Amino acid sequence: MMEWVGELPLLPAVAFLYVVIWCRAGATYLLGRGARKAADRGRIARFLESRNVQRATELINRWGAPVVALSFLTVGFQTAANAAAGLTGMPARRYVPALAIGGLAWAFIYATVGLVAFMAWFELFLLSPWAAVAALGMIVVLIAVLLQHRRRTGGVMTPAPDAESAEQVPSGVERPASAPSADQTVEG
Repeated sequence: MMEWVGELPLLPAVAFLYVVIWCRAGATYLLGRGARKAADRGRIARFLESRNVQRATELINRWGAPVVALSFLTVGFQTAANAAAGLTGMPARRYVPALAIGGLAWAFIYATVGLVAFMAWFELFLLSPWAAVAALGMIVVLIAVLLQHRRRTGGVMTPAPDAESAEQVPSGVERPASAPSADQTVEG
């Protein structure tokens, strides 16, 4: 659907997806808030004012922010969580930070490995948390090594010469003094 986003550099891709999630999830939350206001009439209003609904609304408003933030790491539950936050009247001061954190995580995951790869890791985590943490650790180490290489070499990857081609010097060409042969030892 948005394959062109994958062709962008990382930061512009994350920034674009972050704006997308703010628009999409924020609109879902606002639609939920609007539906709640429209329902605050007649019999529906009496139900919404009932003791059980008020208690549930207070719980969601108090503890719902982590649920909203974590919903961005799911497929299918994200829209429901944002709509529920709006329908229950979760205050914006709780919703907006959850959207900011969860949305940034979603944008970063979507711009890098994609949700399919993340869901595969999450399935591994459910089967074996230790294996999932080890896999994540290996990925972090790999990224650190690649970044270190890039910083050291400027991103240029040159193949290492094999031993035979390093030793062969065309006839009539002298080896420079600064380049010792393989049988010479360099002492420093």
